[in-house]
Amino acid sequence: MIEIQNLSFGYKKRNLLYKNLNLKLEVGSIYGLLGKNGAGKSTLLKNFIGLLFPTSGNIAVNGFIPKKRWPAFLETIYFIPEEVYVPALTIDGYKNLFAPFYPKFNDEQFYSYLDQLDVKDKGKLNSLSFGQQKKFIIAFALACNTRVLLLDEPTNGLDIPSKIKFRKLIASVFTDDKLIFISTHQIRDLDNLIDRVIIVDNGELLLNASVGDIAERLCFKTVSELERPDEILYSEESLKGFSVVTKNINAEDSKVNLEHLFNAITEKPVIAKAIFKN
Repeated sequence: MIEIQNLSFGYKKRNLLYKNLNLKLEVGSIYGLLGKNGAGKSTLLKNFIGLLFPTSGNIAVNGFIPKKRWPAFLETIYFIPEEVYVPALTIDGYKNLFAPFYPKFNDEQFYSYLDQLDVKDKGKLNSLSFGQQKKFIIAFALACNTRVLLLDEPTNGLDIPSKIKFRKLIASVFTDDKLIFISTHQIRDLDNLIDRVIIVDNGELLLNASVGDIAERLCFKTVSELERPDEILYSEESLKGFSVVTKNINAEDSKVNLEHLFNAITEKPVIAKAIFKN
């Protein structure tokens, strides 16, 4: 579990990225963190892992204070940054060096995940393409079986088939005792994977809701004409008319469109907050 209380953070004291952020993340969910470039998504993950420290406020992860970086804490969490680094080691060399730090590491799972992601053993890891290196790190992270897994832009560098394999693998290994937190601006890559959406903008938490709750409170549909524009949170012209996001007044069934949701929440945050207040 991750619990944030009144967190403020900024690289400069007069220019805070986050101001009094409060957030509680529970195991048993795959969270998707959405935000514009520069909104502080990567920064938030680095605060979770203890690589950056809050200006004020508190963070607790699995009952630990991240900035203390205790070994007992680090074995419960794994962080994959957007830009991965692998040393000049073979697959087995890397595993033999780093796996002992994770008590729940599973060899059989590791090689299975490598096979599912189509990572071939071609000698030293640093000779692989960036996409292959990233898939290797994903396989290793999943085999560590940590309670919390943080992924920053995990699909960057992956081709379309690899993105599909990534989504299938994450869905297959997820269990109710784990918390997976994915930060991305490639919103479509998270379709059918996440079950909770978090949106941040200008240092503020605009949304923290389950996909089911979003579908219940908002309606995503295509209309031929824009009627009652005051009830529309977002609209986008399409070949068939207008794709819109509105308050779900008539309890309609619709599929959540993450891209349109993000635009709706960031363009009309006051209205969105009122809809999700209770």
